[in-house]
Amino acid sequence: MGDPVEHSLSPPMHNAAFRQLKLDYVYVPFHVKQGNLSPAMEGARNMGIKGLNLTIPHKIEVIKYLDELQGVAELIGAVNTVKFTENHVVGYNTDGFGAVKAIEEKKPIKGKKIIILGAGGAARAISFQLILNGAGEVLIANRTREKACNLRDELTETSHASVGCLELDNKLARELKDADVLINTTPVGMYPHHNDKPVVTADMMHDNLLVNDIVYNPLETAFLREAGKAGAQVVHGTKMLIYQGLEAFRIWTGVMPPVEVFETVLMRELGY
Repeated sequence: MGDPVEHSLSPPMHNAAFRQLKLDYVYVPFHVKQGNLSPAMEGARNMGIKGLNLTIPHKIEVIKYLDELQGVAELIGAVNTVKFTENHVVGYNTDGFGAVKAIEEKKPIKGKKIIILGAGGAARAISFQLILNGAGEVLIANRTREKACNLRDELTETSHASVGCLELDNKLARELKDADVLINTTPVGMYPHHNDKPVVTADMMHDNLLVNDIVYNPLETAFLREAGKAGAQVVHGTKMLIYQGLEAFRIWTGVMPPVEVFETVLMRELGY
């Protein structure tokens, strides 16, 4: 459920996995406009729908219609996955899980110094998950320092991890010198603005850095091209999309689908 939702790549991924595993389910997009979430949730419950994903603008409002929040969803205060049982509606957040799993495929984050660009919903989900997974230091860098520091304050309330906030200025270049992971959660470089100049350029990166951009269209963002010039390891945005979807699938069905099914379909849909 979202507004807009027509562009969603989740239906082809989930439906391919249902076919592969011979599960009698179908995943369909519902265009639910802002203000219409209450009747939509009531309808979903009454129709016997087993689960939902929610995207913009419903991830926070949906909490009003749930009986329970699981795990990190409560810390984040946002839900992207809902499971209906006979008398119970439970909310989860798999966004941070997807991003961190994608990073940990290449580098463990326990004890590492991680810098996040942006302080919006995605940064929030990912930073809480990073802390839960044992990150040593998390720095939130944002155009508006106040917004970064507000997120820092919320993170420090719920954990003893070292969390800091800074503006996108010269201090960022200094902090990057000994950073282990850099994550872009801003929409800079997303199609059709794929020629936007990234905030962090190759001269600010180093070859021991792992760089993740959660933007997945285009696959090779300007930000990741800069990382490549610096000899840094890169993690494409498609990985977060795949892993958050796999985890939602598992929550609904109890089955973890093959990652290759999601990956093949997603690359085909994106034209790669």
